[in-house]
Amino acid sequence: MPSLTRPILARAAACSLFSFMVWGCQPDDGVADPEAARRAYLGLDRAVDRAIELGFDGFNAASSANIPEQMAAGELSGTMVVGGKVDQGASDNKEMDLQVTLTDYSDGPVEDMFDVVYDGGPALLDLSLRDLPDGTVTGNFSGEFAMTGELAGAVALDLDITGETEEAPDGTIRRKAGTIHVSGTASSDYGVFMIDVAL
Repeated sequence: MPSLTRPILARAAACSLFSFMVWGCQPDDGVADPEAARRAYLGLDRAVDRAIELGFDGFNAASSANIPEQMAAGELSGTMVVGGKVDQGASDNKEMDLQVTLTDYSDGPVEDMFDVVYDGGPALLDLSLRDLPDGTVTGNFSGEFAMTGELAGAVALDLDITGETEEAPDGTIRRKAGTIHVSGTASSDYGVFMIDVAL
């Protein structure tokens, strides 16, 4: 990722200084701010990974079409809740329709500078599992979350997910480490940030 330039560092410092007076830094007259757009997503980077993980936890815990709600805490504050439905039956192919809700959620400062808190949802996390247990996973994660803290406004995710699955030693299904690829966009008043990451 690109390093911060001196002007960006100065702007970030000014934003931090006055964040206690307002609900975060707002974009100036709709002018695009690529660094702020990037940070709007980076505050959710771990959350995307966690949502997929909780989706698999729910899949393994399901005894009916309804997935029992899975909950996890943000690394700094708040909670994530994932619930929804999964296909039943003996098929090696499954569809999961999940909802992701965040409440006062934060995984801590982005790049040790910006602390953004996210609320809202439910965002939609749709996952297709094929040729289980050692198969593939594809899906989409889309929805909008409100930001407070040192960035303010809303950020909308539209992400495509691909990867592989495997059977864990305990017989459950899990994503295969290092195979998950996430791409798409995070759109906010600060601009559009293009996402292309491996999990």
